[in-house]
Amino acid sequence: MEDISGLIGHYAHGNEPSHHVAYLYNYAGAPWKTQARLAQVVSTQYNTTPAGLSGNDDLGQMSAWLVFTALGFYPVAPGSNEYVIGRPFVDKAVLNLPNGKTFTVRAVGLSPENLFVGSVSLNGKPLGVSYLRHEQITAGGELVFRMQAGPNKEWGMAKGARPYSQTAY
Repeated sequence: MEDISGLIGHYAHGNEPSHHVAYLYNYAGAPWKTQARLAQVVSTQYNTTPAGLSGNDDLGQMSAWLVFTALGFYPVAPGSNEYVIGRPFVDKAVLNLPNGKTFTVRAVGLSPENLFVGSVSLNGKPLGVSYLRHEQITAGGELVFRMQAGPNKEWGMAKGARPYSQTAY
């Protein structure tokens, strides 16, 4: 295991095949655990020094994980057309889409103390599921996270609110 880095227990963030693991709590109906784990991974595995990536940035995957995670979502299973919602690490980001539209992500109340998602809205409507579909992003609009100090254990918990899985849960 000499080429494995970025260890958090047995989780190896420096080994790209592990990158989806923090998001799997959403599939079990516990997105607040994903949010807590992401805070841990970002704070311990990334920084602004020359050694700011915990592993080899193979074809940009370490960086891509951080960019997606900073936006608040990640393509756990790219073929599913879903992005699993985590928590944002930026106050605001605007994505200029190839179709000329924009997709804006805002995090209201984001702070070191407010690391949990209280609620999420898409284009002004509450988003009761813990994932986004690709079409929702490419349509343009605004995704707003309302951040809070404690976990919201109701949001994303229902079976119908979880990302797609072939496994019945």
